Amino acid sequence: MTNADPRTAQLADREALDRRALELHGMNYNCAQAVACTLAPAVRADEDQCFRAAEALGAGMGGLTETCGALTGAAMIIGLANSNGKDDPTSKQGTYRIMRKLVADFRAHNGSTLCPELKGIKTKQPLRSCDGCIVDALQLAADALAGLPADKPL
Repeated sequence: MTNADPRTAQLADREALDRRALELHGMNYNCAQAVACTLAPAVRADEDQCFRAAEALGAGMGGLTETCGALTGAAMIIGLANSNGKDDPTSKQGTYRIMRKLVADFRAHNGSTLCPELKGIKTKQPLRSCDGCIVDALQLAADALAGLPADKPL
């Protein structure tokens, strides 16, 4: 009997992931928390720890309207999934590669990665809603997780 990759089961129902993330966002989780906490089980991460770690990342990094919180929540999960850990700090370049693709895909789909541009704060013409950004970042992160080798330890 083999140990199944937890990512497979956790990532299989993409609509359920979307519903969960949007439910969390509706419960006052910020965008980063909604993405990170939804994907936490797929990377065997503690949801409460993800919630705490992502708390300062919402509203574009602590309310500064910088990088979209949904993207930073996705980055947390990608790091948790792809890092070799402190005893073998050699995985950074691979993790950066994954995130560069995720960010490029998000930008191509939404026109920006910056919270104020996405929300249309200056133009009054939003490029994407927060809920839309959450779903997009979540789906891109799920794609990235599904693309990791099955033998990559979590």
